[in-house]
Amino acid sequence: MELLVTYDVDTTTPAGRRRLRQVAKICESYGIRVQKSVFEIVCTDADWITMRHRLLDIISTEHDSIRIYTLHRGTLDTAQHLGHSPPAPHHDPLIY
Repeated sequence: MELLVTYDVDTTTPAGRRRLRQVAKICESYGIRVQKSVFEIVCTDADWITMRHRLLDIISTEHDSIRIYTLHRGTLDTAQHLGHSPPAPHHDPLIY
């Protein structure tokens, strides 16, 4: 499964800044950061369910927004990159 995850977390409070760091850490554990609040993720259906629950446990549904786009397999490999944006190594291990 390929996902594009974007988020906007309200950081006007210390709690919001903490949520932002937690959301980023969860996304980093499943995929690759391609922009400040954008991740490309290749995962299994089970990983997606777990990640979704972890994110829902953290965010404030009144103040924060996470958008997840499910992509067709192979879409991330065909992404066009303009400017300083090297292709993400989706098939390399996330932990070295």
